[in-house]
Amino acid sequence: MHETFDHTADLGLRIIAPDLDTLFAEAAEALFSTIVEDLHAVEPRQCLDISLSGTDREYLLFDWLKTLLYHFDGEHLLFRRFEPQVSATGLSARVWGEPLDRTRHELTHEVKAITYHGLKVEQTATGWLAEVIVDI
Repeated sequence: MHETFDHTADLGLRIIAPDLDTLFAEAAEALFSTIVEDLHAVEPRQCLDISLSGTDREYLLFDWLKTLLYHFDGEHLLFRRFEPQVSATGLSARVWGEPLDRTRHELTHEVKAITYHGLKVEQTATGWLAEVIVDI
């Protein structure tokens, strides 16, 4: 589950999940749900493998979302399906999506950057919680 919250000129994403892998997948989905009006219009035509190293969960989440945003900004790829595996030393993931097609994909927000401000990944009594603020 994910939701957004207003934060000055930015947008906050709050993600709740039962485990870390799902938390990172939901965070990626929240990011792309912010970028494109209808995430279900994005078809999983292309596959991309991503590998990141790091032991700090907050920075790993930051790098994960930053990497996905980089592929959107640089290659105009929208992603819809995410299969991250978070370990003690980093993250490996496979993501699926397709190039932006303005006849089928209506963009809603221009996400300029992922920020460190308010970045949080913590274990709760029922699973995991993440909050990340994106600059729009």
